[in-house]
Amino acid sequence: MYNRFLWCLSCLSPASVPQFTNSPTLIVMVGLPARGKTYISKKLTRYLNWIGVPTKVFNLGQYRREVQSYKSFEFFRPDNEEAMQIRKYVMLSATVSGMSSSLQVFDATNTTRERRVSIVSFAKEKGYKVFFVESICDDPDIIAQNIADVKVSSPDYLNCDKEEALADFLKRIECYKQTYVPLDDEKDRRLSYIKIFNVGSRYLVNCVRDHIQSRIVYYLMNIHVTPRSIYLSRHGESNMNLLGRIGGDSGLSPRGHKYATALGTFIKSQHIKDLKVWTSHMKRTIQTAEHLGIPYEQWKALNEIDAGVCEEMTYEEIQDNHPEEFALRDQDKYRYRYPKGESYEDLVHRLEPVIMELERQENVLVVCHQAVMRCLLAYLLDKTSDELPYLKCPLHTALKLTPVAYGCKVEHVFLNIEAVNTHRERPGNVDVSRDPEEALKTIPDHF
Repeated sequence: MYNRFLWCLSCLSPASVPQFTNSPTLIVMVGLPARGKTYISKKLTRYLNWIGVPTKVFNLGQYRREVQSYKSFEFFRPDNEEAMQIRKYVMLSATVSGMSSSLQVFDATNTTRERRVSIVSFAKEKGYKVFFVESICDDPDIIAQNIADVKVSSPDYLNCDKEEALADFLKRIECYKQTYVPLDDEKDRRLSYIKIFNVGSRYLVNCVRDHIQSRIVYYLMNIHVTPRSIYLSRHGESNMNLLGRIGGDSGLSPRGHKYATALGTFIKSQHIKDLKVWTSHMKRTIQTAEHLGIPYEQWKALNEIDAGVCEEMTYEEIQDNHPEEFALRDQDKYRYRYPKGESYEDLVHRLEPVIMELERQENVLVVCHQAVMRCLLAYLLDKTSDELPYLKCPLHTALKLTPVAYGCKVEHVFLNIEAVNTHRERPGNVDVSRDPEEALKTIPDHF
């Protein structure tokens, strides 16, 4: 089967495909097991998709389990020839299957020079650039924590005793160590790569060739694994909210001030170490933060989406005055740009520096706006651009997000202060010719 696969593979592409400036990139992970490769792969993929670079991660372990059920570490012994053939087949199968994406993250150990040479050769034939991400860790505490958090509970050890799974996985690591050849600063000087030492204590970057690779490097140099929590809250209910008007820069309503006080009480009850508080430049977020009794930092990037000519209008007024624009926004809410204003896509790009700084920090409370909160949540929860504009972010509810192995644990805390509902569901009819009643029927009675 393996030889037949190689023959099919040779028929898929010409001998050489030129690599242009905008050629897609294959990101190749390198490193021993339990070094955080899957964590990096998933996090990097989430970021690239969020900024609009279509990316897919391929985990070799998942492909291996489809071909061969796991029995023990013996499968990974370098002298197990039958297993080595299966592993080569799985590696090539995983690589080929992802070549339709503009960017692919290949999550595997790739610990031998032979394996990496074959990947580079194959990628070159396909017209792909290759960027290696090597995770090197010799801190026993970090390795032990990673094994305990995710490895002994992986599908390979389903229904297994935890102690037996741990012993087997440690033997698997030893098998890899026998043949592991790290990227060499001299021999591999022509390759593009970043080496990450002990989850970010040091970095080595070599031969960054394009804009995407530079953004990958910048992102990877900002993430960390320190335990922390991110709190997200919209401002308290504003006077504009009461009128059903979007945008503007009004202050808080009486109920909005009550929420701000309740938010302060809630935050104090959490006993958060070294909490940073961020707001936008708008009155309603600043007034909310002033009730916390904690110093806060204002970010212009956190300002609400600019509705342009529709600022301070109700949805009914937008439908009356700009019916075509109202329908066009419903057709593609993520990419639609208000005349003289912004789109959600614009907002995502505006918020990228906030995400970078959020990744660098530990405990942070962000007091923001509905559209802004949706963008931040879409990043943290790995939501698509289609889902993003319809994420529910109600007033007077705080969200606590705690990063876990490959995602975020979310807790919704309603602080028992009533507020208007500003959420508008996805409409059924988005045609420009729809009548006003149909255009507005998804809008709740109270905003």
